[in-house]
Amino acid sequence: MIKLLISLFLYAPFLIHAQNLPTQLAVPGGIVNIALGEISSPAPSVTFQKKKVLVLESNQQWFAVVGIPLNAKIGQHTVTVKSAKKEWSIPFSIIDKDYPAQYITLKNKRMVNPNPDDLARIHSERPAINKALNTWSLQSVDDLNFQIPVIGRLSSPFGLKRFFNKQAKNPHSGLDIAAVKGTDISAPAPGIVINTGSYYYNGNTVFLDHGQGLISGYFHLSKISVQAGQIVEQGTKLGEVGETGRVTGPHLHWNIYLNKTKVDPSLFIPKLSTAKKITPEPNTPSKD
Repeated sequence: MIKLLISLFLYAPFLIHAQNLPTQLAVPGGIVNIALGEISSPAPSVTFQKKKVLVLESNQQWFAVVGIPLNAKIGQHTVTVKSAKKEWSIPFSIIDKDYPAQYITLKNKRMVNPNPDDLARIHSERPAINKALNTWSLQSVDDLNFQIPVIGRLSSPFGLKRFFNKQAKNPHSGLDIAAVKGTDISAPAPGIVINTGSYYYNGNTVFLDHGQGLISGYFHLSKISVQAGQIVEQGTKLGEVGETGRVTGPHLHWNIYLNKTKVDPSLFIPKLSTAKKITPEPNTPSKD
């Protein structure tokens, strides 16, 4: 009992419930919400692993919303906080999570082992994608409870250990939602379209900037309905579900990035973050 009370005291800043924050899950690929102080003072700046972190107001306090990389080491980490008068560190701990494996067979072997021309295309596409993911804008971020971008079946969760044709590949970096081709995809929150394009692995793609390094990506679309520079509101149609890029069937692959880190999108959807575990299916692959 004493140990429990000590733990609650040490981690009290992270246990504060706030309606507009994402669900906290202090694991690789998860999110940690860190209380920084009352809003009577200007918002401090925060960095984690030398990357800028989103800061917003919640419950009359400033909070840092920190994305944890999938390759983060288990144990104690710190964020660096700077105000106009001082600089300090706040510790937090990451615990382990065992993500399941998913084995997928692809008939198009070039989507597993690209040929030289494919590799040249992939290489040429990276600058545009990286530019989108490196976006940092100062637009206001008020609410991190999103709506789900498409109505469908949750087919593959975030973080799966991926094997294509028995070859180990990068972990699954987003949330897959299977739906009929042509199903509308809508913006889960207000933002600005920062990139659209057709990419080798991602297929038809839209990237949204929600402010302060919070970026969302929508892959494998059959149709794109927005253009770069367009301001969208929650519910604005972004495009339609498709099966472009590396897929075995129509679905939306949805990514969310915080501080240049891919995190579990389900943590931004309250009903999903507390829902029954998603069982991965063998043939709904995607890659960002």
